[in-house]
Order: sequence, then structure tokens, then C-alpha cells
Amino acid sequence: MKKTLLSLSLIAVALVGKAQNCSDLFISEYVEGSGNNKAVEIYNPTPNAINTNNNYRLIRYNNGTSAAAGEANGQAMVNLGAHTIQSGEAWVIVIDKRDGSQPCPGQECAVSAALQAKADTFLCPDYNVSYAMYFNGNDALSLQKYNGSTWNYVDIFARMGESAMTSGYGWSDAFPYDGSAGVIWTEDQTLFRKQSVKEGVKTNPNTFNVTVEWDSLPRDDYSKLGVHTCDCIQVGVKELNKSTVKLSAYPNPATTNDVMTIMASEAIKSIEVYNVVGARVITKEGNNFDKNVGFQTGDLSKGMYIVKVKCTDNKEASVKISIQ
Repeated sequence: MKKTLLSLSLIAVALVGKAQNCSDLFISEYVEGSGNNKAVEIYNPTPNAINTNNNYRLIRYNNGTSAAAGEANGQAMVNLGAHTIQSGEAWVIVIDKRDGSQPCPGQECAVSAALQAKADTFLCPDYNVSYAMYFNGNDALSLQKYNGSTWNYVDIFARMGESAMTSGYGWSDAFPYDGSAGVIWTEDQTLFRKQSVKEGVKTNPNTFNVTVEWDSLPRDDYSKLGVHTCDCIQVGVKELNKSTVKLSAYPNPATTNDVMTIMASEAIKSIEVYNVVGARVITKEGNNFDKNVGFQTGDLSKGMYIVKVKCTDNKEASVKISIQ
């Protein structure tokens, strides 16, 4: 009987753990670039829009600050405000340094125009009010959510209470991962979460091996910023049979003011656009002669979509698009 109860308990724990996947926001990209080029991307892996509603905050644990010390320091944190993040949307937060008259290097120098163009919101204009977005490669970060009485971790980047400055200025890819061995990843790098990651880190890790959940891009590379791919988003479109039809979409990603053109290797009969929960949101007929069909993106919210294309010879194919 005890064995049965134990087995049931383990199954229950496993189901609870599985249910937590794809259930809340997490940090999907981290930019620690030249000058003040600092950004954090927050991703919504759930099937529904999330309004942050002043219930989420970002905290910086600078130079090895412990959780207790960091969370007692109001200057170390910033509230994310009230914003609606659509299902499958990557929301980009950039440090609020936009005054181009300030020289670099320097604490007040402006964020690059390329990074400013990627921002959905700017935070922390005044270091003396909040330095949460002034992080360097040896600082940990946490994303927290308020449940009505306490703040809970929904994601942790790096390790709170560890100064990753033993050799260099960040966490590295070789044990003990504190910068004393291997190549440093968290300084002068852009990091993005692996597609297989479905939830944030909710407890402070014993060690932070950055390579487990993150991939790296060079300093000041923003090519992936604003769009994130995650295995959480299971579009409710039946798997299409392999087709010889070749598809492309332009521009992709697009904004909500664009005309997106779907281009096929064969004449198009119709296109259908589906959102991440499988609802059809756009239908457009082709003329059975042209291989290109365009549609306005103005009716689409930010996020990921699947475009299903039917050709005149009954062949079908699909292409994934992103609206920023």
C-alpha cells in the first residue's frame, strides 16, 4: 500500500511539474552589449494574452548580491507596469538612455539606434531611482510575479549570491561556471533561450551553466530580438503532408502596418492564416493563376501565425510568420 501511495505521489508531482510548463512569462533574450546597449526580452509561452498589470518586476543582483539583499533594495528593482503581451509574443525592454548628446563611454551615453528600434518599452532612465537595467555580465536577474500577498520567482537568470568575477566578468561555459574556467558568455554577448525551454527557472541554481538553456550571439547582435521560437506554441493546424510546393513570406517578421506577400512555387488557390491556438483569422482567395497573394497585417495582433496555402493542383503547404 505504501508503495502504491508513493507511486501515486510521484505521478502527481510529475503532473504538477508538467502543468507548469508554458504557464507564465519568462526571460527569452538577454542583451549585454557595448556602452548602454542593455535589453531584456520577455516571452509569453501561454495560449492566452497576459496583462502584466503592475504585477511583474525585474530585479538586478549586482556583483554577487544575495536574494535577500537584492530584494530589500528598492533601487535594484523596477516594476514592468501594465502591458498586454500576446500569446507567442516577445516583448522587448530596453534601458531608457536615448539622449544622443551624451558621450560614450559613460553612464548616460545613448543606446544605439538599432537597439532603440527594437524596444517595446524603455525603463530605468535614472540610475538613482532604479538600476535594474544597468546590469553587467557578472550580475544576476530575476523576473517576479505578485500573487496578491507575496512576490514569487517566474524566472532567474544566472545565480543570485555568486560573484562571477573570479576570472573575468561573467559566467562561463566550463565548471565551476563562475568565470574561472572556460569562455565567458554573459559579458559582451547577446543570449537567447533555446527553443526547447518552456518555463523559467524558479529556484536559485546551485551552479549556473549558461549553455544548458541559452545560445549565444556576438555583442550588439539584435537579429533575434523581438521574435522568439518556443516549443510551447502548438498551432492547432493539422500536420500537412510533405509537399513539393515551396513557400516564402515577405516581409517576415512584419509589423501591423505591412502588406505581407505569400509567394509559392505554384499558382495559389487560397491562403488561410491561423493563430497559435488554431483559430482561423484570415482567409484570402487567389485567382488560380498568380503565385503571389498579399494581405494586410493590420487585423493581426503581435505574435506568431501559420499561413496554410492551397494550390490549384490540390497541393498544400504552410509557412510560419511573425507579426511584431
